[in-house]
Amino acid sequence: MNQLLPGLNGLRAFEAAARHLSFARAAEELHVTPTAISHQIRKLEDQLGLKLFQRRIRAVDLTREGEAYLPSVRAAFEDLRVATAKLRGIQTGGAVTVSTTTSLAVKWLLPRLGDFQARHPDIEVRLTTTTKLVDLVAEGIDLGIRYGRGNWPGMDATWLMAEDIFPVCSPGLLTGARPLRRPEDIGLHTLLHLSLYPDEWQHWLTAAGVPARLAAGPGLTFDLNLMVLEAAADGLGIALGRTAYVEADLASGRLVKPFDFMLPAEAGFYLVTPQSQPTRPAVAQFAAWLEGAVGQGIR
Repeated sequence: MNQLLPGLNGLRAFEAAARHLSFARAAEELHVTPTAISHQIRKLEDQLGLKLFQRRIRAVDLTREGEAYLPSVRAAFEDLRVATAKLRGIQTGGAVTVSTTTSLAVKWLLPRLGDFQARHPDIEVRLTTTTKLVDLVAEGIDLGIRYGRGNWPGMDATWLMAEDIFPVCSPGLLTGARPLRRPEDIGLHTLLHLSLYPDEWQHWLTAAGVPARLAAGPGLTFDLNLMVLEAAADGLGIALGRTAYVEADLASGRLVKPFDFMLPAEAGFYLVTPQSQPTRPAVAQFAAWLEGAVGQGIR
């Protein structure tokens, strides 16, 4: 058997003919004649030293060797297709895949994306959300917006924005039967908790000079910041808002900030990109826009 790799034309002819079980349909797909397909496959069989097809009148069947060979040939062509698409994407890249949390996407990023689309109508943004730490390279993600201290191995991290933590509630709680006028009045209301930060209310109360025991009463706990804020807007209780998540609701009046005291968060939001991936022009444009969008209102 010839140890050299078979010719690409023969392999393409084999894959198409095996898929259709027809030399004629393979020829139609590849824009050649059935005679050319037959010749290319016979040459491939000669190179391999075995038969790949059983020829019948107006039909062909794969031999046992052809059936064994087909999956690897098909996978090789798929790998070539994917690699070529990636190579072209490095040069032209008209799409950017972004990963962040659901709450930040809904409350901060989505209201601003219209501005990016207006500035870059040729770039498609693909947004994926999760509460888990995503492997950007394995998931094929170009960049992420993460909350933390900026120390993620294998990632380039660029500071985006800090946030303050403070109570927010429905406007109705300010003038209801148990009006919310002082931090001490928090103990008269249901507290809304985020499961990711179970002690956050105690930290805020202590920093505000209010007994932390006020957070010990029954409350409601959610696993998404988005749900916590929606519950607050619906009048179910008082939530701890974070600057990026609540600015739109405060501006619209859906939520109000009953007290002036704010607790600075110990971490913040970062733009992260894999160090192992080249930065395509579209990704660089989105990153630059994202940095510019910090501190600006919704347009």
